[in-house]
Amino acid sequence: MAEEKVRADGKTGSRRRPRAKGKAPLYAAVDLGTNNCRLLIAARKRDSFTVIDSHSQIARLGEGLAATGRMSDASIERAMDALHKIAGKLKAKRVGHVRCIATEACRRAENGPDFIKRVREETGLTFKIIRPEEEAQLALIGCHNLIEPDVSNVLVVDIGGGSTELSWVDAEPAQTGGLKALLENPPIKAWTSLPIGVVTLTEAFLHLPQEERYGAMLERAHALVNEWKCANEIRDAFEEGIAHVIGTSGTVTCLTGVHLGLTRYRRDMVDGQWVTEAEMLGTVQRLIDAGPEGLPKFPTIGEDRAKLMMAGCAIVEATWTLAPGGRMRIADRGLREGLLLSMMQGPKRRKKRGGKKRRRGGASAQTVNKETANG
Repeated sequence: MAEEKVRADGKTGSRRRPRAKGKAPLYAAVDLGTNNCRLLIAARKRDSFTVIDSHSQIARLGEGLAATGRMSDASIERAMDALHKIAGKLKAKRVGHVRCIATEACRRAENGPDFIKRVREETGLTFKIIRPEEEAQLALIGCHNLIEPDVSNVLVVDIGGGSTELSWVDAEPAQTGGLKALLENPPIKAWTSLPIGVVTLTEAFLHLPQEERYGAMLERAHALVNEWKCANEIRDAFEEGIAHVIGTSGTVTCLTGVHLGLTRYRRDMVDGQWVTEAEMLGTVQRLIDAGPEGLPKFPTIGEDRAKLMMAGCAIVEATWTLAPGGRMRIADRGLREGLLLSMMQGPKRRKKRGGKKRRRGGASAQTVNKETANG
């Protein structure tokens, strides 16, 4: 049987072996972030999906980017290793619908386009570098069923490696129209992209003595949060008790694991968990007290994430000033899930009139902007 490279648009050559009858078509979302490279493969199940396989690998693609404006050779090689593994999984599972998105590191890097070109040439994966507002929309779609029925608004906090997206969301359309309404028109009333994430904020203050870093990171994060023109409106809604936070990122899931005292990470216990302001900030203080030597000893943090945790904690603490007294619902989900749902449930592209019949497969990754800009 001839082997064929799986392209990120979900198409292969004409020799592609058809899936066995009765097998549900597989969809895959690949998220190339500033710190992590993630894959999720799933089959549609009514208004949701069943996860078939996944992969997550820390690539630190944005390491050193703030100082040089370029992705380093070492970071590119780490990312390529992760992407070759992902391409292998897609090929082994014979996934028919694939979309790949890249975020802040590729947006900012001078050599981002060259890197994307190399990825396509070596792995067959075609990445779309999406805008921050698309990140916000996809994160909301991915977390849609964590919105409570008794609130008017939701603040979605998505902490990445290179940036942090904040979305102020009208909860009513999601409560009454569900996923379909969000896909047709995401009800984001306001959003902002803070130019800090766990990688960029960490690197910005490495020159300071250890005991001064957290305070400096927190001050920087506070200043950026307070620049958002909607900050006071959001605080008023939380003071009235008509809003809650949804937090989606490795930072908040790791913090929640520490809060729950988990001896190993358990997605089933973390995803959907409620955490109060006092609980979360108390956990942040535990990590501050533990210091650099103590952080890796927490089972849900470990060595790989320990160096970035305090920057994540500073962003959590700063963004919580928008939600005084509020509760956060933790989401171990986000961009990949939002991308999968938009592929499975979103508007279908019109077939071309006349000409040859389209080959089976997903819409091109190049169309992700058009299909997710409105959900």
